[in-house]
Amino acid sequence: MYSISITIILFVSPLFFILAWIGSVKASRLLYSSSIERLNRKTRKLLFWSWFPVLPAALIIGTIAWMQRTMEQVFWLDRVFIQAPLIIVPILAIWFAAVPKLIKLKRVTKQILAEQAANEHSPADQDEHNIALQPNSPVYQRAASPALILPFQMTALGALTALYFALVPPIPFQWLDITVPLAVFVLATAGLWARHHIRFKQIGKAPNYVVPAFWKRASAMLGVCVIIAGSAYYLFTTAINNSELPTEIDMASGTIDYGRQAIPVGMSSHGMEGLNGYSAKTISVTDLTGPREGTPDRRFTLTAQTKTVTLSSGKTIDAWTYNGQMPGPELRMKEGELVEITLVNEDIKQGITADWHGLDVSNAEDGVAGATQSAVMPGETHTYRLRAEQVGTFWYHSQQDSQEAVRMGLFGALIVEPKETPMQTVKDITVMTHQWKGAGMAIGSSDQLERMTIEPGTSVRMRLINTDDWDQQKYTLVGTHFEVAAIDGTELNKPDILTNTHIVAAAGGRYDLTFIMPEHPVYLSVGDNGRLGILMSPDGKGEVPAISRTLAFDPLHYGTPSATRVDANSRFNHDFTLILDYKLGFYNRNMNFLFTMNGHVFPKNPIPTFKEGDLVKSTIVNRGNVDHPMHLYGHHMLVLSRNGKPSTGSPWWTDTLGVQPGETYEVGFVADNPQFMK
Repeated sequence: MYSISITIILFVSPLFFILAWIGSVKASRLLYSSSIERLNRKTRKLLFWSWFPVLPAALIIGTIAWMQRTMEQVFWLDRVFIQAPLIIVPILAIWFAAVPKLIKLKRVTKQILAEQAANEHSPADQDEHNIALQPNSPVYQRAASPALILPFQMTALGALTALYFALVPPIPFQWLDITVPLAVFVLATAGLWARHHIRFKQIGKAPNYVVPAFWKRASAMLGVCVIIAGSAYYLFTTAINNSELPTEIDMASGTIDYGRQAIPVGMSSHGMEGLNGYSAKTISVTDLTGPREGTPDRRFTLTAQTKTVTLSSGKTIDAWTYNGQMPGPELRMKEGELVEITLVNEDIKQGITADWHGLDVSNAEDGVAGATQSAVMPGETHTYRLRAEQVGTFWYHSQQDSQEAVRMGLFGALIVEPKETPMQTVKDITVMTHQWKGAGMAIGSSDQLERMTIEPGTSVRMRLINTDDWDQQKYTLVGTHFEVAAIDGTELNKPDILTNTHIVAAAGGRYDLTFIMPEHPVYLSVGDNGRLGILMSPDGKGEVPAISRTLAFDPLHYGTPSATRVDANSRFNHDFTLILDYKLGFYNRNMNFLFTMNGHVFPKNPIPTFKEGDLVKSTIVNRGNVDHPMHLYGHHMLVLSRNGKPSTGSPWWTDTLGVQPGETYEVGFVADNPQFMK
């Protein structure tokens, strides 16, 4: 519903402005009617048009009222106290000031027309009739009344200002961002009132008011348009130039946020000493390396190269691959092993890195170009050394221009198995889903129904990995009951048995499903249409089971609680609020809708900062109209609550939290690994 509300406001606001602007033009032109008959006709049309802005205004105000009644303050504060008054006050001015004057003007002009019609039957009064047809001061003074024209023009200005605030939300409140647009609205309204008031007085004093010639009015309007266009050009040019990114960017160029306090970057080290116990001593992230000594237990080589690959249906796509395959080779290792991975770039011109998504490694081993390392360019290599301390399902991908790199195929599965081999044999199935450009959805390189033969009674573990950027993925397991054994590589405590339940994984998220293979077919459906998936049966044959209506899996109340290092009752050292939103603006000389964090975009976004060992709490609020997969590098965060409702099930540790529009999450973690949140 929140996404629908935002969509209504964004799409209806321009319509409201257009209708209000048309009404303002009609009101301002009443005075220039060439006859009483035309003035009467225009007055009647304007009275009818007065209803048009009311309809979109009512829809916007109703939407804002619904948000105010059902949602937290952060979602509606600006809309209630800024946008709503800009819409309501001018509309009320139309109906309580302009409309009564229009009604009177309509009656007066109608009466004059009636008198003119009566005079037409009296030839003796023909001269008087000709005089009556001439513009007379009292009637045209009514048409020039500021109380008649200004409400329509103020409505157009208010609609435009409200639209600006809808496109550039002033949350968190920053007084300069609020007062400048409001000051422009107030000054423009005052200027129009002064202009109309002066003209109103001039008409009242003149015995025979002469309407200005069209070319004079057009010249005056052209002058106003030139001034507005010149001002807009200057403002847009300045904004474009200021948005250009430098060749190199300091990753700490935003505002350092210690939770409830903020220290602008650039403060002297002397000024920072002693604040919250922090010293000015710093360490480069490139020094936070993995184990340099020791013989690796496993070695892998990943060679990135362009290649034309063929999907199971026969479709061919141009892809970026690791070792010539798609997805890249699955990297399997044991808990505690020292692993060495050599990354080779054969011909990816944009450069590559390797990010071990969800695996908590030393900072310098998690490849983020420009932060922990330089991009590996064609012909170059880079070696990562890390120790796999976690057991679970992870994946790797290139972090250099990650949206493009992952979309083209630079990704693969990374599985860390427990030290001890389980007593019972487990059928381990990795399911990497991906949307290939021009070829549609596939499980790895298979875009058709897959069949597997699994003996009844076999323990099955399906590792679901959503590799798509920004897009959630739906998985539905039918034909058996199952358990969600792990989320983002962390086992759940005493999971419950599920049926008629589907899984929704955020971008980059992972879910492990476990079940015992029955004697009949089991089907994992990917997406909504039911045509893509994996059919498991004792003989590899059988029909795809019917997919009944299912409910979405909710980790907030699933499983059994257990003790954790941090929980909702912990005494946190830091408490941050991260408000995710959007705004229309320029970024690196291009205009677009920009995703913001606390009102800023990189490199000016806030930088949560804390000491190693601190207990950190963060409230994540999504005010935008798209979901945000929040990924915490080098840590897993514990979900404490969602939309004010506390977590009551198994501890829900996650590294990729899908925050939907209108949702608020509270999460906590222990800062025991120097990394960044993304």
